[in-house]
Amino acid sequence: MAEPLLTGDVPSEDGPAARRPPGPGHPSGLGRPENADAAGGLAPPASLADFAERARAVLPADVWDFVNGGSGTETTLAANRAALDRVAVLPRVLTGVDRPRTEAVLPGGTYALPVAVAPMAYQRLLHPGGERALAAAARAAGVPYAASTLSSTPIEGIAAAGGTVWFQLYWLRERALVADLLDRAHAAGCAAVMVTVDVPVLGRRLRDVRNGFALPAHVTAANLPRGRDDLAHQGTPGVSAVAAHTDAVFAPALSWADLAWLRARTPLPLLVKGVLDPRDAVRAAETGADAVVVSNHGGRQLDGAPATAAVLPEVVAAVGERCAVLLDSGVRSGTDVLRALALGAAGVLVGRPLLWALAAGGRAGAEAALALLAAELRDALTLTGCADPAAARHLSTRIGG
Repeated sequence: MAEPLLTGDVPSEDGPAARRPPGPGHPSGLGRPENADAAGGLAPPASLADFAERARAVLPADVWDFVNGGSGTETTLAANRAALDRVAVLPRVLTGVDRPRTEAVLPGGTYALPVAVAPMAYQRLLHPGGERALAAAARAAGVPYAASTLSSTPIEGIAAAGGTVWFQLYWLRERALVADLLDRAHAAGCAAVMVTVDVPVLGRRLRDVRNGFALPAHVTAANLPRGRDDLAHQGTPGVSAVAAHTDAVFAPALSWADLAWLRARTPLPLLVKGVLDPRDAVRAAETGADAVVVSNHGGRQLDGAPATAAVLPEVVAAVGERCAVLLDSGVRSGTDVLRALALGAAGVLVGRPLLWALAAGGRAGAEAALALLAAELRDALTLTGCADPAAARHLSTRIGG
């Protein structure tokens, strides 16, 4: 079972979590990390990947696996990165661009970057500040924060901490609970609803199975009625308690009729996340979706599903002007954001790197990661002669270099 990240002290939203004793490579532990400067301190992160090393140094091994693992043999998890790395973007020259703008239109408004924080469960596993800290960092960066149904902080608290908050909905077996969650999201001032459609059951995540992963007592599914997440805390060897919990509460038979009900139930912009087949993207748009999110759940659902960057152009071509298309899964840099734009996406969702930053430094770490992402995107736009993200959607690409 995952060990608690708290040891009795009152947690600070911005301070480090209390965790197991540091080992070699920990910034306060027995030896210097690889990215230490000459004085022995940590050099500023040069990329989002640098946060991963710091997060791994402070997280329990089973929590690290829970965040970073995929399903099955993790074929799709690896494919997401490989596919993005194969996208070469042809720069335009002599465009007269000096300081490109990074603002972009996404569902619900215009934001500082063509980026939203992906919905991710149980963020208090990573840091005591959890969802509040990451939502506050998103607010500071001027980007939307997608709050998960399985947040470890209630949606009301997240909305109070964040700027623009989208509510991500998992479809539950009890329709009354779904309706209640929507009402709470509306009352909290959420700017959009994002329904995840690729989790009829949780993918078989072998790292969690082998670890017998379960939630520590202080991390709960805070949006669900008390006691509805008991199964997620019951550690059993060879069983993922999180999977046992979601199998008990998620409705496996979500249908197009349910999506139509949701569209009629909320006046907010509606995003449909977990689409890979262009035919499903078209049908989602015809059902009233304002955006589809091309996603394979970060390689955590069907192992063997295609990489999202590989199918993104087909989805964009299929939906045309019916709705916006966003890319999720595998984004690790401003160059990846540029690649997604050049392939036709309106923007991207960024997930794991922001959890690494949250684990490494709380709100300040997440703010630093988003600032780094913005700087990388500005550089990428400048180097390709693009005045803004909209111009990047007209760049040409080559697959394979």
